Amino acid sequence: MTTTDNNTRSGADPTAGRGDGPLGRLGRWVAAHGRIVTVAWLLVIVVLGAFAPMVEKNLSGAGWQANGSESVRVRELAVEHFGGDASSAIQVVVHSDTPLTDETGRHVIREIVHRLHADSRIGEVIPPQPGATLSADGRTAIVIGGAGASTDDMVRAATDLTPDLQALSTDRITVAPTGASVLWSDFNAANLEAMLTSEMISWPVTLLILVIAFGAVVAAGLPLLLTLAGLVSAAGVLVLVNFVVPVSIWAMNFAMMFALALGIDYALFLVVRFRAAMSSGSGSTADAIARTMDTAGKAVLLSGVTVLVSLSAVMLVPSPSFRSMAAGVMISVVFVLAATLTLLPVVLVGLGRRVDKLALPWARLDRHRSPAFERWAERLWRHPLRWGGAALALLTLLAVPMLSLTTAMPSIKVLPEDASARQGYDLVQEAFGPGAPGMLAVIAPDSDARAVSMVLSADPGVHAVMPAMPSTDHSGLTLVQAMPAVDPSSSELAAIVDRLRDELPESALVGGAAVENLDLADQLDSSLPLVIGVILVLGFLVLLVALQAPVIALLGTLVSLLSTAAAFGVATLVFQDGIGAALFGFESQGFLDAWAPVFFFAMIFAIAMDYTVFLLASAKEQWEATGSVRDAMIESLARSGRVIFAAGAVMVAVFFTFSLSGPLPPKEMGVVLGSAVLLDAFVVRLVLLPVILRLTGRAAWWSPRGLRRVLPTITFAHD
Repeated sequence: MTTTDNNTRSGADPTAGRGDGPLGRLGRWVAAHGRIVTVAWLLVIVVLGAFAPMVEKNLSGAGWQANGSESVRVRELAVEHFGGDASSAIQVVVHSDTPLTDETGRHVIREIVHRLHADSRIGEVIPPQPGATLSADGRTAIVIGGAGASTDDMVRAATDLTPDLQALSTDRITVAPTGASVLWSDFNAANLEAMLTSEMISWPVTLLILVIAFGAVVAAGLPLLLTLAGLVSAAGVLVLVNFVVPVSIWAMNFAMMFALALGIDYALFLVVRFRAAMSSGSGSTADAIARTMDTAGKAVLLSGVTVLVSLSAVMLVPSPSFRSMAAGVMISVVFVLAATLTLLPVVLVGLGRRVDKLALPWARLDRHRSPAFERWAERLWRHPLRWGGAALALLTLLAVPMLSLTTAMPSIKVLPEDASARQGYDLVQEAFGPGAPGMLAVIAPDSDARAVSMVLSADPGVHAVMPAMPSTDHSGLTLVQAMPAVDPSSSELAAIVDRLRDELPESALVGGAAVENLDLADQLDSSLPLVIGVILVLGFLVLLVALQAPVIALLGTLVSLLSTAAAFGVATLVFQDGIGAALFGFESQGFLDAWAPVFFFAMIFAIAMDYTVFLLASAKEQWEATGSVRDAMIESLARSGRVIFAAGAVMVAVFFTFSLSGPLPPKEMGVVLGSAVLLDAFVVRLVLLPVILRLTGRAAWWSPRGLRRVLPTITFAHD
């Protein structure tokens, strides 16, 4: 039966729709042109889906750098003028119980050199050098495969070469490639396995929660169908974009998680509202979808815009990985949002009342309002200070540990103990010293080479200085490598690097893999205030435009900031102080990864504002309809509380599954985002924000006449 037939049989009025808003008219259009919309989406999914399977293979494994930094310049010069003896070079560690000078040891080293030479991505191959890359006891050697390609291609080279090189190991000889490129290769592999494991767990858990929330299997399956369409499309787009600009593999990882969580949120809001419109028995299916789109659809659109605005601020960080991660999540949100506002209405119109098929025996499908949340709202109305004070105290208490938060770039501990990069790292430290895996690279003009060596040799933070290396192309540059006296992840290394940069000749540039991490951490620290400021301002402006009320827009923004601070307080306790490390199965680094505050702040704030829009849009709808502060507060919870609770439960389940397996960063992601949603959905949106509506009263919805003239007119009530 076609959509037109549905409308005719339900007695649709030909004049219906004259009072619809833009989204209501969009709903009617897709209802009347369901076949066109369906075919268009099928084409999008098929075409982009053809590229989606390439996503894990094609996307970048590198990009964690501060563009324009001194250390990145050193790496570029090393690739160009020193045969690729740069931070992205592949270091193949060979260790034996006996000196490697015997025939077996020499054979293994010759074979490593041969295999590195055979790869076009490898630049100059440097055999072990006595006093530099050959240990004093002759039992540990390092073969350097210079970087002859981009950092992304070097990570791919590490992925391709590592298994073959490891296969050269014998009963008494261990071959373990290491270095930054191998580290990222190993990490990406471990991360992919963790993400797939988490997805396997989260999907059935999500479906179970949705079935309970919707009370019907068919309705519960719609959010997952919608999310899958958005994810496949987004994955295909990321692969296509990667042909033009390198895209981090993390972009897809975050996109998968965020699209699943937001797609379910959006679909929940629309499906619940559509069922309510259908149960009212007034009008046709097209009328129901128009009413749904003009109310819930408008809230979803504004929520999506808020999420996109928050994530766009991350683009201010001059790091390829951060920009591509933010772009990846934004692309997934755009596709999920488009599917919610076009494909989902078509499916809902096609299903009609069959959306409630396979209902649970105890489900009350005709209820849009929740009596339980209505009673809860009335309790908050009667005792606002008691409940609001308790919520505020809890959030403040959890936020306090954030004051002692320290950050640094991830250490080798993020890798599993059996990873090649970690094994090689440990072997190098054991044979050459704690600072050996984090060699400093100083490039200067030939005329300053002697002064560079003297400064390095005199510095107490430098354990050993290697002989100066002239450039391979006679460019007039010299490379001097130095071994710091501390572990590459030690907080003391930053002071050593700062001191050297002050004391070395002005022409000298200091770099190396560990220094690149320090420069990126500094860049993230300096970018954080700007990112936070932009997110807060843009978030406030979006709420102001949506609600037309400056007081509640400001308060809604501030409480979102409070829940974000509480989530980072939890992160400090877990990942910096190690509370619960055994439960989540990780080894504490003593700090939170430096990339977390910038990116997680944007994601947490986006989610927080997502729930804020849902609740306040419902409250604004009731305010416009009744002009009653009490009705606006109580009805907003009665009508949207169940949806927020169910969506929050799904998000918590999705995020916390990422904390159960894999390396440390996905665990950080799962715990921080899961804690944020737990606090925001259940403490802020279902307690604190309704209390604020109660206490501010009519002032919450006050809007000066001059502001109303400037802002576009947006209403949530449907005539």
